[in-house]
Amino acid sequence: MAIFERISDLVRANINDLIDKAENPEKMVKQIIIDMEDQLRKSIQGLGTAMGSLNQVKKQLTNAQEQSNNWQTRAKTCLEQGNEELAKQALENKVKQDKMVVQYQEMCHSMETQVNDIKAQVDMLKQKLEEARSKQAMLVARSQMADAKSQMAKTLGNMDSKSAFAKMDKMEQKIEAKEAEASAMSEVSGVEESERDPFTKMETENSINAELEKLKQEMNNN
Repeated sequence: MAIFERISDLVRANINDLIDKAENPEKMVKQIIIDMEDQLRKSIQGLGTAMGSLNQVKKQLTNAQEQSNNWQTRAKTCLEQGNEELAKQALENKVKQDKMVVQYQEMCHSMETQVNDIKAQVDMLKQKLEEARSKQAMLVARSQMADAKSQMAKTLGNMDSKSAFAKMDKMEQKIEAKEAEASAMSEVSGVEESERDPFTKMETENSINAELEKLKQEMNNN
């Protein structure tokens, strides 16, 4: 049956190979699980149909066995009543039912084998589906980690480290020059401001005058 060949294909599928070929691994993993769930649903429906057919054949087998027994009983009754010809007719019908019994028994045996095979396939698909579900989070996480590593590798590959560091050094030198210029301007500005400050100028003149008076006294003493 095509449906069970498809189930077998899915069971044997290598999920990691499918992920490698997929443009979006996360979506691919989810789609695999959706496909397996769909196949499981169909396989369960097929199993139900097969079991229904088997039960129908079993009923026909039971009916054929009952009919055979009934004709056997009738044949005995006919013989007990001395009607051998009618007993032969009853036995003829019994033989026909016995053939039907054999046919139904063979059908039941064959269908039971098929039903058991289908059950085994359904159980196997259920197991594989559970495995796929348990692996889903792990596989998605691995895929995302691989993407992150690839992106980082591309970023580092596109970066010219020597050129970048050279630019940084040059920029640092410019900043240092600007800092030195600002410091010098600040010092110059401080001197000019002190010279323009009348209080500072007065204090300076007082100091000069004091030193001048001191020097005059020393010279007079001599």
